[in-house]
Amino acid sequence: MFRVGIITASDKGSIGEREDISGKTIREIVESKGYKVEKSIILPDDEKTILDEMIYMADELKVDLILTTGGTGFSTRDVTPEATIKACDRMANGIAEAIRYYSLGITQRAMLSRAVSGIRGETLIINLPGSPKAVKESLEYIIDSLHHGLEILTGQTGDCAR
Repeated sequence: MFRVGIITASDKGSIGEREDISGKTIREIVESKGYKVEKSIILPDDEKTILDEMIYMADELKVDLILTTGGTGFSTRDVTPEATIKACDRMANGIAEAIRYYSLGITQRAMLSRAVSGIRGETLIINLPGSPKAVKESLEYIIDSLHHGLEILTGQTGDCAR
């Protein structure tokens, strides 16, 4: 069973002014695939705060996968990609590129995503969009391939036993 951390980047969500629907959508999808959510958190759009949480989830909680939602647009407060790049030892650009490619078939605004994906140790980190609809579309598109990538990254066989 793969272990997952979910980070929602939202200034309003972090202070209770907005409900976190996107993080809940991620949880529903990964749990339906048999993954275990170890931690789900809503953080303000602050690069250091997001970076510190990614490092904690990867290095201390030892999650296999960190999925973020929000903070990937053009606003000056959108800093999730910058935090992700700093957290990663190696980039896995194909994942973010695949999401953008798929999403462009749905909306031209997908080209405005600055989302990235990479690896820290044995943890895969992927930035997903901020809207619940886009999260669902994107994650459902990549989830089966992610499973295979996580098996390779973590040295697991197809039975997901650690």
